Amino acid sequence: MKIKSLLLGLLMLVGFQIKVQAQSEDEGIKACVNNYLDGVMQGDTARLNRAFHPTAMLRSINTNTGALQDLSVRKFVATTPAGGIQGRGGSTKLISYSYIGVSAVATVELRFGDFKYVDLLSMLKFGDNWKIVSRVFSRTDLDATVRGTAAAPSAGGAPAAPKPPVVKKSSANVKPKADDGW
Repeated sequence: MKIKSLLLGLLMLVGFQIKVQAQSEDEGIKACVNNYLDGVMQGDTARLNRAFHPTAMLRSINTNTGALQDLSVRKFVATTPAGGIQGRGGSTKLISYSYIGVSAVATVELRFGDFKYVDLLSMLKFGDNWKIVSRVFSRTDLDATVRGTAAAPSAGGAPAAPKPPVVKKSSANVKPKADDGW
């Protein structure tokens, strides 16, 4: 009976730890995004620098030429207007975010009087801190909406995708390749 109680207690502790870690990931991602949004709203360059990795790039398409437009985070922060966009009638909004492991994405809006920017932010976790490594953005009309699909539920709701066939592993002594991202 003691063993069952001990095992049950251990399982509950592990479950609690996983929930706490998930909450801390959520909080870390939201803190990073809020540093960006509040930095833009208030013109707070210190918060912007906390949000972005120093090598982050900001990218869009030049609507006049159709060419790819790159902007370094250093130049973006340096050209942030004093007082931010709040003095210009601007507002910000976190639309959504998702994450797995050390990578995350967020969609945010920066609204101005007659247009808005919709930003797709890619983030990576460095130690305990989330940093924006890429901002891809579009200038759109105020009534434009973000479109796309959400991830399918992992249990319940939708039917599961068919499982791939079992592949027989080689019995040769193969060394694992370095994690190259593929």
